[in-house]
Amino acid sequence: RVMTKESIDGLADNASIPVINALDDWAHPCQMLADFQTILEKRGSLSGIVMAYYGDCCNNVTYDLMRATSMLGGEIRVVCPKMDKYLPVEDVLKECAQINAKTGGKVVVVHDRLEGARGANVIYTDSWLSYHISEAEEKERLADLDPYRVSSDIMAVSSADSIFMHCLPAKRGWEVAADVIDGPKSVVFDEAENRLHGQKAYMIWLMDRC
Repeated sequence: RVMTKESIDGLADNASIPVINALDDWAHPCQMLADFQTILEKRGSLSGIVMAYYGDCCNNVTYDLMRATSMLGGEIRVVCPKMDKYLPVEDVLKECAQINAKTGGKVVVVHDRLEGARGANVIYTDSWLSYHISEAEEKERLADLDPYRVSSDIMAVSSADSIFMHCLPAKRGWEVAADVIDGPKSVVFDEAENRLHGQKAYMIWLMDRC
């Protein structure tokens, strides 16, 4: 885990052994292994994914969900306030557009909280807070993002077989309502367990090729 993409690139460029990117500010590939393993387990297929991601969409988890869904030819709606600091950066939107030109996938930025979820079969959110956020900024973020909390009315307009995902840790009553994360559509603990299995599989895959 490193703070910047430049750090992981520097490690990879200078290492004599494989380097696993556990997280940087641009990507979270290990989380994607667990997330899409969980979707496969729950839905039985990785085709036909319609994902809606809620909240702050200017972060590594959102970016990699956009990339992975695009690679699989699915649709992802990033649902966030119409404010630059919460929007996905243009470089990632362009990157996904190039992928989607080949796969038929789709990335849409949405600001209407209910329209974003309508018919979606995967609803996803992440923490609104990070370690570096000050108390003053925390209050500002809460005010900005409060309408984008994943609550029961959002889940009600999603598809009948939809699932709720969160890469954890979560703060109930902030990015997600307690009755959603603890409800029957939540798969967050299976998702968390799959972090273990996904990483084990990836390390075996790497060792087989070293």
